[in-house]
Amino acid sequence: MKKILVIGAGRSAVTLIKYLLDNAEANNWSVTVADFSEELAKQAVNNHPNAKAIFFNVTDVVQRENEITAADIVISMLPPSMHIMVAEDCVRLGKNLVTASYVSKEILALDEKAKKAGVLLLNEIGLDPGIDHMSAMQVIDWIKENGGELTSFKSFCGGLVHPDYDNNPWNYKFTWNPRNVVLAGQGTAQYIKQGKYKYIPYHKLFGRTEQMSVLEAGEFEGYANRDSLGYRKAYGLEDILTLFRGTLRRKGFCKSWNMFVQLGMTDDTYVVENSENMTYREFTNLFFPFNNELTVEQKFCNYLSVSKNSEEFQKAEWAGIFLDSEIGMTNATPAQILQAILEKKWTLGAEDKDMIVMQHQFEYMQNGQQKKLNSSLLVFGDDPRYTAMAKTVGLPVAIAVKLILSGTINSVGVKIPTTKDIYAPVLKELKENGINFVEEKL
Repeated sequence: MKKILVIGAGRSAVTLIKYLLDNAEANNWSVTVADFSEELAKQAVNNHPNAKAIFFNVTDVVQRENEITAADIVISMLPPSMHIMVAEDCVRLGKNLVTASYVSKEILALDEKAKKAGVLLLNEIGLDPGIDHMSAMQVIDWIKENGGELTSFKSFCGGLVHPDYDNNPWNYKFTWNPRNVVLAGQGTAQYIKQGKYKYIPYHKLFGRTEQMSVLEAGEFEGYANRDSLGYRKAYGLEDILTLFRGTLRRKGFCKSWNMFVQLGMTDDTYVVENSENMTYREFTNLFFPFNNELTVEQKFCNYLSVSKNSEEFQKAEWAGIFLDSEIGMTNATPAQILQAILEKKWTLGAEDKDMIVMQHQFEYMQNGQQKKLNSSLLVFGDDPRYTAMAKTVGLPVAIAVKLILSGTINSVGVKIPTTKDIYAPVLKELKENGINFVEEKL
């Protein structure tokens, strides 16, 4: 019996764990779900005969080593900074490891040791990163194999609310870690366009968007991700003229979100004095010049050059930033306070469903002709637990684990799924599970 250790039973792991349990008997697997919350692990296992749930403290060296030693393969769904502890043990103990997170410098430094130990550390095999890599490389390799030369590659992905449950003026609800949403885009975005390097500072990011439509899901806008340039090497596109990766939102979102950025509400670098006794309204008033004669709403409109009838003001008002509700958080940063305000309005309801939208846009020369191809994905969630986000993050991880245990994937070292031996079988099974790209020649 093959033993699978899953570390972490949070929201993004529910579909992963369900897949492993559904396939455990047929594949002779034993699944251990380990989490700091034993109750959460028990909920995920749900008394399955081929599984057990345990309390797990990843910083407990003895427990970590014992559980990894007992496993044939390890899945880490921990926060990214914690993967390294697990990865080092996996290399030392000769166990393969799969994660959905970006490859960190610390993980990458284990490459040679992992190769010598015959261990695979497979990272970036979730949604983004993950499905984006695999689906893009499948088309890129196809274009190259058919004599094409890529001149432009743009890729966009977004986690959004299902159209049938899109019932607020922002056309948005939290479908993954709210903190990451509030802090998204900080730093400087960098990409290349027609051979020229381009940089967008954070305070300009949400004012520069690209518009597009995706299948039957309608119109979207995309803002630039932090670093597109690193993907040239990862995708074998060192000489490409245009490479851009972005995040998708519904049209109008970015212009309104930009208000919070310009005010400084997304800043996470300092704490607000006396935040526990402050109201949402008082918090908003912090960011305007002192003036006792104007209301907070008037200051907001004057500072941002919007009217009370504008969509931007109405979205801000709906979000609750002018309410007299108490924050109740001690030593909170502006970003933490804004997150708490938005969580009151942007959390998925008991009946809500989410949606994943992804689109790759390819331009290439073939036989002297300029050609364009879009490859698009729509995935809908089943309910607030089995979300589209959980499906698209968890299924690629689970499928990869099955393929590693069966010997279909037998690479070693630190890998991401950009090679055909990994992406081809994973995409094949994703398609069988309803995660399927639609290609459109333009």
